[in-house]
Amino acid sequence: MAQAIMLRQPGGPLALRLEEVTVPPPAAGELRLRHTAIGVNFHDIYVRTGLYKTLELPGVPGIEAAGVVEAIGASITNFREGDRVAYVTPLYGAYATHRVLPAGLAIKLPPWLDDRAAASILVRGLTVEMLTGPVHHVMPGERVLVHAAGGGVGRLLCQKLKDLGAVVFGTAGSPEKAAVARDAGCQAVIQYRNEDFVACVRDLTNGDGVGVVYDSVGKDTFLGSLDCLASRGHLVNFGQASGAVPPLEMSRLAAGSYTVSRPILFHYLTEQSERDRLVAALFGALQRKALTAEGVRSFPLAEAGVAQAELESRRAAGPIILLP
Repeated sequence: MAQAIMLRQPGGPLALRLEEVTVPPPAAGELRLRHTAIGVNFHDIYVRTGLYKTLELPGVPGIEAAGVVEAIGASITNFREGDRVAYVTPLYGAYATHRVLPAGLAIKLPPWLDDRAAASILVRGLTVEMLTGPVHHVMPGERVLVHAAGGGVGRLLCQKLKDLGAVVFGTAGSPEKAAVARDAGCQAVIQYRNEDFVACVRDLTNGDGVGVVYDSVGKDTFLGSLDCLASRGHLVNFGQASGAVPPLEMSRLAAGSYTVSRPILFHYLTEQSERDRLVAALFGALQRKALTAEGVRSFPLAEAGVAQAELESRRAAGPIILLP
């Protein structure tokens, strides 16, 4: 018998319960995996609380993991038993010791990237590659504002932007997070709890504004982010840590011919050729250390609720994974 974290109804961390489950043999086109490390993301918290109603209940949450191929279904020629793989999927089911996965979702891991690091960075790293490539192609010298620049995605995003030659400004909520953002490549960091970030950005850019704002905070920063844009600037809202953004009057965008987008990573992984390009870019950046993985904290699978509570508290200094 395998084990999995089952969510039967939305709730707090205690809603996540370890149960025994049966994992069938792989059908044609599928792999059976034994997980070695499982990523914990804010997406998982939104599913558990019911903010995202995208997991059919009862169900096993989790969108990211690394593991070993244990069995191979018919018609598969590009994987072998014992291959190390990782994946990101909207099908959920990662919070488990074993699972069956469509082979097309599996990504072979290079020998230099260990399973724990892979499970801790795949979602965040692919998000960064999506944001700076297909969502908004960042040019050398372009001025960029990153909210929550000292956070999990924010730190990697700042590293990537620096590698691309952008001029990076960030916001952070504490001196400690501000220091992380500076180390990641921010030329200036605005502590938004004590400073007006719109006024600061206008001052830093001599009144011109920035070409793109990456905003994962949502409600509390969205309108201010619009006011930070240069003419024809692009606001990329890719999260809602402070709550959902209220409806926007389209005429507000006419002030500077602004554009707004709300990308979701899964939509950029549906075409395998595009997914492969994002993965290759991420692995290349990691191998040459343009992006660096932080120290990973781990919890047993049975303590998934504890792990989520730690992430939700924002006390965690780095990524969190579960170990089956």
